[in-house]
Amino acid sequence: MPDSSVYADVPRFLTLLLPRFFWVSMWVGSALITASSIAYFDFATLPPFVIEKLPVRFETLWLASLRVHVASALLSFPLCLLLMTRWLQRRRTWHRWVGRFAGGLVLIALVPSGVVLAFDAKGGKIVTAGFLLSAAIVAWSTTRGIVAARRRDLVSHRRAMRHVVGQMSVAVVSRALIVCFDAVGLDPDSAYIVALWGPVLAAVAIVELVPLESLFKSIKQVGGMFREASPLAVRLRIRSVVASVARTGR
Repeated sequence: MPDSSVYADVPRFLTLLLPRFFWVSMWVGSALITASSIAYFDFATLPPFVIEKLPVRFETLWLASLRVHVASALLSFPLCLLLMTRWLQRRRTWHRWVGRFAGGLVLIALVPSGVVLAFDAKGGKIVTAGFLLSAAIVAWSTTRGIVAARRRDLVSHRRAMRHVVGQMSVAVVSRALIVCFDAVGLDPDSAYIVALWGPVLAAVAIVELVPLESLFKSIKQVGGMFREASPLAVRLRIRSVVASVARTGR
């Protein structure tokens, strides 16, 4: 019979590995996107992506929105990743001011410019709807997170900010999926739709289903069996202790 200690190490291993894989992949993806986006700020020439998109309606507005969106995304995404780290969360003053700057950047620059670009997105109305949905989630969650932070409601604040990071991560995940779909020869139009809508919906589901206490559910071994440690279980244990104290008169 296998040693139970082996199984006890698996949840902890996954708890450590999966979040770290997410953060590392997001940082690497952000760096790659930054490197590939430098061409957008060469005002003397147009990058291939822009040439491919032209002509578009309101060309001047579209080009300005593209540069604003790229610049704000390249800055706000790494800042949001930093804000999710314990290192910055323990430094409340820094966390507060960095959060205010990132939140303002998202609401004033990132979301409005993204909405403009969405109407000329590759893939037609279905992809436009996906971009608009993602933008709405980011705008709503950022606003909700700011309001919750001012009320000192840290639980709601964390959940809202995870939605923001989740939707921002779509940029990295979507590009990775497009590369994979292209490698297997999937139809480009279908691949683009799946690569956008899949990460957008998955990010919402993960944030809503995973407990706030951790990015991944922790599992504890109890009496040779495994059970999930949840906030409900904690509350039940507290109630049992209170009831026991009441019965003993202590």
